[in-house]
Amino acid sequence: MSLAVLLMLALFVGLLFAIYLFSQKSKTLSRTVLFGLVLGSAFGLALQFLFAEQPQVINHVLSWVAVVGKGYVGLLKMVIMPLVLVFMIAAVVKLENQGSLGKISFVSISILLVTTALAALVGIAVTYGFNLSVEGLVAGTREAAQMTTLESKAANVANLNVPQMLLSFIPENPFADLSNTRSTSIIAVVIFGVLIGIAARKVMLERSELTAPIRTGVNALQATVMSLVKMVIALTPYGVAGLMANVVANSSGNDILNLLAFIIASYVAILLMFVVHGILLSLVGVSPKHYFTKIWPVMTFAFSSRSSAASIPMNIDTQVNQLKVPPAIANLSASFGATIGQNGCAGIYPAMLAMMVAPSVGIDPMTFEFILPLIGIVVISSFGIAGVGGGATFAALVVLPTMGLPIEIVALLISIEPLIDMARTALNVSGSITSGVITSKIMKTPQQD
Repeated sequence: MSLAVLLMLALFVGLLFAIYLFSQKSKTLSRTVLFGLVLGSAFGLALQFLFAEQPQVINHVLSWVAVVGKGYVGLLKMVIMPLVLVFMIAAVVKLENQGSLGKISFVSISILLVTTALAALVGIAVTYGFNLSVEGLVAGTREAAQMTTLESKAANVANLNVPQMLLSFIPENPFADLSNTRSTSIIAVVIFGVLIGIAARKVMLERSELTAPIRTGVNALQATVMSLVKMVIALTPYGVAGLMANVVANSSGNDILNLLAFIIASYVAILLMFVVHGILLSLVGVSPKHYFTKIWPVMTFAFSSRSSAASIPMNIDTQVNQLKVPPAIANLSASFGATIGQNGCAGIYPAMLAMMVAPSVGIDPMTFEFILPLIGIVVISSFGIAGVGGGATFAALVVLPTMGLPIEIVALLISIEPLIDMARTALNVSGSITSGVITSKIMKTPQQD
């Protein structure tokens, strides 16, 4: 290990210690997370500036930094499935009206799909406003290599249809789904948890002597899992610092400048959708300022991790403890929102790409004959989009061929994908939380202990 690597790692350890000291003084997770984000970004920028001609040094340092960043993400992934399963069982067992579970699911998913349709509209409007097109995009070596991968992925989703997606939600092998082996594993675990909860309620009705033990056991298990989640969430500032260091250090200034118009347009569309979320929340009596203040820590993590699925534990914790959403609704909206109706990845992104590429094949994208089917396909294809980094790519691979459009544009934009995907993921998570808050207001469901 070279002296340069050792010095940079010592500096990174010093940054982590600075975050610890700040957390002791601040006592506020959101401020500490922001502090970690700034320090991690500064460290990544320093790496890129000091060792631009020594990529091996950057890679060596980042391999150790990944122990913090990717290690934190790994811990969050560790608690996702136990959290979803236990919370769904507890939610069903504690529901006073079992029939309301179906209503909660229907309302939550409906809100996710409606906001995805609105996101597609925003993407269409922004693309038109910025006059974006595929002209001028040049495929380099990296993009050409990515195109080969995309063609393989496109073949996998070419025959995907709605019945197949619905069947994929069935937990044929709960143990495999608890290992998160499929893109729809989270929804399958939700369904498995609901069925276990229903079975437990039947036992409670048939054998009254088991009612108290079942409730006590569920409460104890739920409290234990939630304690584990809080332990992991306390590490968020350090994880965010590691993740941001990696993102900034690997960003290419030339790629960003060459595609700056698309980056700016994407961020404008994403910001507009955050405004839409605020408007929708205000319509049900929730202060947008209060909402965005409370969700800041989970937004920061979603931004740096690029994973809606990994954000589920913080998502649920924020809804329940900060926004006072009942656990049943919080769990459903967070779990569904990780794979259904992602506003950023499944809404804005494929709509923008379709609008950009349509003129290249002789299609006028500003006709109702193009826009209405596009929005419908975007909404339908948003089912089952994996809530991890790269989910937008799968969404585009479904939407573009279905609209009769080429997929090469996905590869041409690969160099700036991580930069935009961070904001898209934050929007995805905000969409799921918005769904949970609005569902809670519509259902008028009191928060459960």
